[in-house]
Amino acid sequence: MKRRPLLAFTAFTSLAAALCAPTAWAQNQEIRIAHVYSKTGPLEAYGKQTATGFMMGLDYATGGSMTIAGKKLVVIEKDDQGKPDLGKSLLATAYSDDKADLAVGPTSSGVALAMLPVAEEYKKILIVEPAVADSITGEKWNKYIFRTGRNSSQDAIANAVAMDKTGVTIATLAQDYAFGRDGVKAFKDAIKKAKVVHEEYLPTNTTDFTAGAQRLIDRLKDQPGRKVIFIIWAGAGNPFKIADLDLKRYGIEIATGGNILPAMASYKNFPGMEGATYYYFGIPKNATNDAMVARHYNQFKTPPDFFTAGGFSAAMAVVTALKNSNGDARANTLIKTMEGMNFETPKGKMTFRAADHQAMQSMYHFKIKVDPAFNWGVPELVHEIRAEEMQVPVRNKR
Repeated sequence: MKRRPLLAFTAFTSLAAALCAPTAWAQNQEIRIAHVYSKTGPLEAYGKQTATGFMMGLDYATGGSMTIAGKKLVVIEKDDQGKPDLGKSLLATAYSDDKADLAVGPTSSGVALAMLPVAEEYKKILIVEPAVADSITGEKWNKYIFRTGRNSSQDAIANAVAMDKTGVTIATLAQDYAFGRDGVKAFKDAIKKAKVVHEEYLPTNTTDFTAGAQRLIDRLKDQPGRKVIFIIWAGAGNPFKIADLDLKRYGIEIATGGNILPAMASYKNFPGMEGATYYYFGIPKNATNDAMVARHYNQFKTPPDFFTAGGFSAAMAVVTALKNSNGDARANTLIKTMEGMNFETPKGKMTFRAADHQAMQSMYHFKIKVDPAFNWGVPELVHEIRAEEMQVPVRNKR
């Protein structure tokens, strides 16, 4: 008689284990990836391209199976709307309630900076794509952060290739938040021969650029030699409207980096304009880019855009890391796997630098050509600036 309670307890625990087993088994057969990005908000166009590229890249890298080491990839999408507090909350929810093993995103640098401590708190990987600010892999960085997107220094060093010449005077026009200010700082650090005489920062929602443009003109118009306004801008607003103030009368040029194709429609007004870009579908020559371009044309009847390539690159990094770890998505395993890891992307090979987990990658010096077959100014390649040609500083305090 004394054995019956023990037998009953044993039967109960066996039943409970049996009931819980399917859930535990299912979780063990999945790798859950949270993608936090601007599905809506001021950077919606960028976010949607990233999401398209990410899903397309996962499909390509897994040969259409969406599995790695027998585990199903499950992508959980969350819309941060470009709001830092919301992005921070969504990432915490993804790691805790949704049981995400790792995360990718976000679109905005401001949102990314809010999310970094969350990855550290939960001790889970966050692959930053496409947020650009240097501080993400700089002073705000922690060991759980990897970035496939380029950083401000890579943008700046590449653009300096086109503009950093003796006798050139530059003024900058940028948005007044992390992306713009980090971008200008990195650009100034990269300039060695030219001189930067003015920095103009405007709100991210600016539509009337007249006052800012006038300050830029006043600072440049009496300078000798070549005079350039270098624009760092993302999202809404068209800073190229400053050309309406007849910059040519003062001998002032405009220069900028790459952008999405709709934004590059305005580049047609500036044939011969030089700059550097992260990606343009017609520039890289490799099998991964060929595959992405073909898939995108097949699905959308249009070429892939700037941020599509970024999402695809993030997917290639995720799949390469998980294949190398045999499907082990624990953070410590992935950190060891990803530090120094090479992976193929539409831009060619990238490498996660061990010191700060920044992806070292090529950039492209271009000159704008007007081709009536395209609705945008076509960035013709002048020179591929390879990773080994750029001395990208390590800015963290590891």
